[in-house]
Amino acid sequence: METNNKRFDPEKIYDYMLQFRDVRAAGLLLFLVIVLLISWSGVKVIDTNYALQKQISRLEQQNQVQQLANTNTKLQNSYYESNQYLELSARQNFGLAAPGETMLIVPQNVALAHTVQLPNPEQDQVRQTQAKQPAYQRNFQAWMNFLFHRAATQD
Repeated sequence: METNNKRFDPEKIYDYMLQFRDVRAAGLLLFLVIVLLISWSGVKVIDTNYALQKQISRLEQQNQVQQLANTNTKLQNSYYESNQYLELSARQNFGLAAPGETMLIVPQNVALAHTVQLPNPEQDQVRQTQAKQPAYQRNFQAWMNFLFHRAATQD
């Protein structure tokens, strides 16, 4: 009796089952299972070691950053203990001068009258981006600024 579906032939399935009754086939199957379990365990160990190595590397980098911060703090402390810092601090905070120096006190409005206005890089960047925008976008932005009471940037 021949069937169209040969994959589910009961006689062949029975033949395969009889092969597993043999001690050698059962031993081979057991060996295969043990090899798969050992391989899986090895892969898990490798994955765990990789994760731990990444964690060690990250912690070593954090340690180096902290050591650099500590070194920076030590340098700052040594600067604060130096005579140069003490002299600058006395000049700025207490208005003191070294012996033989003459202090000139200039009023703030006089000092500010002779300063130069430095360009604001943020404002220059806004102007450049606005110059690149089409007219309808600049118009829309002007209306948004007007409606939301925002200060419009001057061109």
